[in-house]
Amino acid sequence: MSVNGKEKDTGALKEEGNILFKAGDMQGALCFYTKALKLSDSQAESAVLHRNRSACYLKLEDYTKAEADASKALDADPGDVKARFRRAQAMQKLGRLNEAFLDAQRCAQIEPTNNTFKELLRLLGAQIQKKSVQMSSTDARVQQMFSLLLDPSAQPSDRQKAAQNLVVLSREDAGAEQIFRNDGVKLIQRLLGSNQEEVVLSALRTLVGLCTGHQSRTMAIVNELGMEQLCGVMGSGASAVSLAACHLLQVMFEALTEGMNREIRGKDEAILPEPSRELRSMLRYLVEMMPESSVSGPGRDSAINLLVKQVPRKSQRNPDNSLTLWVIDQGLKKILEVAGTVPEMSEGPPLTDNSHMSCSVLLSKLYDDLKSDAERENFNKLCEEYVQHHFGRPGLESKLRAIQTVSVLLQGPSDVGNRTLEMSGMMDAVISLCASEVVCHQQVAVEALIHAAGKAKRASFITANGVALLKDLYKKSENDRIRVRALVGLCKLGSAGGTDFSMKQFAEGSTLKLAKQCRKWLCNESLPPTSRRWAIEGLAYLTFDADVKEDLVGDRNALQAMFQLAKSEDKTVLFAVGSTLVNCTNSYDVDKPDPQMVELAKYAKQHVPEEHPKDAHSFVEKRLMKLLEAGVVSALVCMVKQESPALTETCRECIARVFLALVERQEDRGTVVAQGGGKALLPLVSESTDVGKTKAAQALAKITITSNPEIAFPGERIYEVVRPLVSLLTLDCSLLQNFESLMALTNLAGISERLRQKIIKEKAVPKVEGYMFEEHDLVRAAATECMCNLVLSIEVQQLYVATGNDRLKLLVLYCGEEDERLRKAAAGTLAMLTAEQPELCARIPGTTSHWLEILQALLLSDSVELRHRGVVVTLNLMQAEKSLAETLMESEALEILSVLAKSTEQSPISRAAQHCLDKAMEYSIIKKPEEGGEGTEP
Repeated sequence: MSVNGKEKDTGALKEEGNILFKAGDMQGALCFYTKALKLSDSQAESAVLHRNRSACYLKLEDYTKAEADASKALDADPGDVKARFRRAQAMQKLGRLNEAFLDAQRCAQIEPTNNTFKELLRLLGAQIQKKSVQMSSTDARVQQMFSLLLDPSAQPSDRQKAAQNLVVLSREDAGAEQIFRNDGVKLIQRLLGSNQEEVVLSALRTLVGLCTGHQSRTMAIVNELGMEQLCGVMGSGASAVSLAACHLLQVMFEALTEGMNREIRGKDEAILPEPSRELRSMLRYLVEMMPESSVSGPGRDSAINLLVKQVPRKSQRNPDNSLTLWVIDQGLKKILEVAGTVPEMSEGPPLTDNSHMSCSVLLSKLYDDLKSDAERENFNKLCEEYVQHHFGRPGLESKLRAIQTVSVLLQGPSDVGNRTLEMSGMMDAVISLCASEVVCHQQVAVEALIHAAGKAKRASFITANGVALLKDLYKKSENDRIRVRALVGLCKLGSAGGTDFSMKQFAEGSTLKLAKQCRKWLCNESLPPTSRRWAIEGLAYLTFDADVKEDLVGDRNALQAMFQLAKSEDKTVLFAVGSTLVNCTNSYDVDKPDPQMVELAKYAKQHVPEEHPKDAHSFVEKRLMKLLEAGVVSALVCMVKQESPALTETCRECIARVFLALVERQEDRGTVVAQGGGKALLPLVSESTDVGKTKAAQALAKITITSNPEIAFPGERIYEVVRPLVSLLTLDCSLLQNFESLMALTNLAGISERLRQKIIKEKAVPKVEGYMFEEHDLVRAAATECMCNLVLSIEVQQLYVATGNDRLKLLVLYCGEEDERLRKAAAGTLAMLTAEQPELCARIPGTTSHWLEILQALLLSDSVELRHRGVVVTLNLMQAEKSLAETLMESEALEILSVLAKSTEQSPISRAAQHCLDKAMEYSIIKKPEEGGEGTEP
């Protein structure tokens, strides 16, 4: 390409960017400026492009990039006053007030008469002054807190109050900075050694305030306190302290990882070292905590939880899984030591009821993060070596450790679990230990057998060999712990047919008997929660049978016992509760077979799945009502709040499915919202499987359509609803999901400009426009209704004003469609646009030769709403240009308006029609009545 050609391309791209910028399409403008920058060889031209791109970033609220681009423009031309002003604006938003003030001051020196520069300078001066006063006031408060905390003669209650005040101060920028600068970390280090739990909790919460979103402070605190002390606090016996320390470490991880991703410019770049060393050091301590007997059960669970959150890649698109490989290399055997610990045996670290499940989740996450067969083979090999090492040693305890490890693997990376299960002698040992007279040994073996039963390779072997054994245990064992587990094994094997009514493993009525026994165990409060949890596990399998669903939902005591367990400390119950509720609400996906294919299958004597009569819609609806009455929403809300690896993405998907089923009936949505369901759905749209996210988003859409969104999602929460709703506007989603999303967005777009801006920022406008072409009448109308509310924003109006598109033509044509809902939406949008952007009026005759007929049809419509919209559009056209008024008055519109204006009721339609006639008289197109009668030409 020639130099001139290149310059021409760059100039054309820049000009296109300018047009899009003026039209309010910031993302489009940004794209063109970036393309132009890649082609530009001229330093002066690049400076202008950087300046323009900085303006885009300012509008998009990406202030870090806005400041970076403005700085690049100033590097080329320090006298560029526009670039300097934009950098001042960006730095103001980033809180760098002193630097912003210097830039604004320079702008005012270059152009002393520019009022915009003077106003920014005045504003920054006031903000700096306010910050200075705040800092001095905060300094005094910090010093006062420190004095109280360091005074040994102070009352314990006063010291406790001072510690709590320190927490509050640490949450403010000024307070956090003052605590940090006044050697607050050393004081906090002393507080961490206190014997008072409340003081330790306050110290940890203060550190959370200091570290949140601040990389340099976090690095300094990690180095000053040391991971050994922080892990020591987390590994202490107190559950509340352990959780608070876990939360602090989570905040520290986030501050350091975000710091690695953020673009750092200027002075910060020189003083902030690479934080990866600190991250590896922190992870090393967490891995080393695993087998330590001095670490408490809750502390170990917290360490596992942190590893689950921090180690695997957040996205499979990220090619770097080195942290996972490092943890497997350094710590897989340490994790397996926890997995293989049998709590009733003296050897091994202390565990909680949740520890084994947490290990399963961590092992599964690590295995899923591997990229190649070689990496997976290494993982398998390490697990097999560990299990073989213990299984091959003399003594029963070693064999039990091996079986317990296999059990945990089967619940996590099941492929690995299957391989270890197939090791020579393993299955025989499990079967023989099921008959052990030692309850602890028997329990380990029965649980392994249950977990193995669901795995395809072993299911047939266990069905053949295990059913008789489990029945024997269930009938003859004198220990309830064994009986309930044997019962679950039978439930699991008995539910092999799933929801297929014709595929039952046991005799008629057997599943009902098993379920009745499960409900009995569930309601027996004298049993430990771990045993009652197994009863829910059994129901999770048995509720594939609609008879069992009906019985369970009709047993209010059993439901409330299940909900109480869902809210308890035992997090391992979450998935079983979620699965049971999915079955009871029929919120699983069912592919309805093609009737013709069913007939062919019958002819060919192939098996055809049959639906149970009690899975019909009317039965499901009654079950949902009973669940709501029993308090299912509060249980689901508590489940969502659980901070545990047991709340896996699959578990969240179950909860999302149940919520969607609960809001299916419009009259139930208020109940779900009132009990906190709306708020609980928000985390499910960001942390779940892809299916779960979609189900949660659809539930949000249903709530937003029929409830007042400002009540359902109060305060800032309402803005969190927008992104999940926009995510439903894709071809991957069903037309119903598209439709409900459009309806919900219409509702939100009608509330405030700030919400419309949020919808625009989420790139919803092009998607809504796409659905305006949808063949389905309801979807097309819903998209046009959404656009009707979105055109209240100037950015969307500018899209219609921009030349070279058919947006206006589409609206005019839709005003003439047969579908009344579509006509109302299109006419409403046209009325709004022609009022706000009068220049569009002159373009309407050019959209279609039938424009006048379409407008007259609106004026003559039987629908009051359509007539009103039609007369408003007519008035807007007449006010915009005399020539348009003349065209209208020469048509049948004059006669129609005359009739509408003479209406005896003083309605908005008659008043608007009269305004049209008054405008025609003002233009002297028609005579006033006293000059010879209305409607005669001059």
